[in-house]
Amino acid sequence: QVQLVESGGGLVQAGGSLRLSCAASGRTFTSYRMGWFRQAPGKEREFVAAIRWSDGNTYYANSVKGRFTISRDNAENTVYLQMNSLKPEDTAVYYCASGSRDSRWYGSSSSYDCWGQGTQVTVSS
Repeated sequence: QVQLVESGGGLVQAGGSLRLSCAASGRTFTSYRMGWFRQAPGKEREFVAAIRWSDGNTYYANSVKGRFTISRDNAENTVYLQMNSLKPEDTAVYYCASGSRDSRWYGSSSSYDCWGQGTQVTVSS
């Protein structure tokens, strides 16, 4: 299993921006799709965005459409999440995940089999 390491989290004011990175370590990285999930205090983990390695097709939760952009750098095995117009409700621990197989349920945690440690994003009012 390839290790995933998130970075880029921090404290930002509402309306600001952050860019999260998820880098895969190791010589080999086998993945069909990468996803970003988040878990706010007292809430269940929820889907944020996903991207398919092969063609870069993207998928977004309705709550972040138009504000967040997921992208990937195939050569560096790195996935990014550009977060703009951040809101306090975006405050959460953000996790990147890798799915080794295709699935119609790209927004489900069960479709991913490798997870990073998470990075804290805090948006102040």
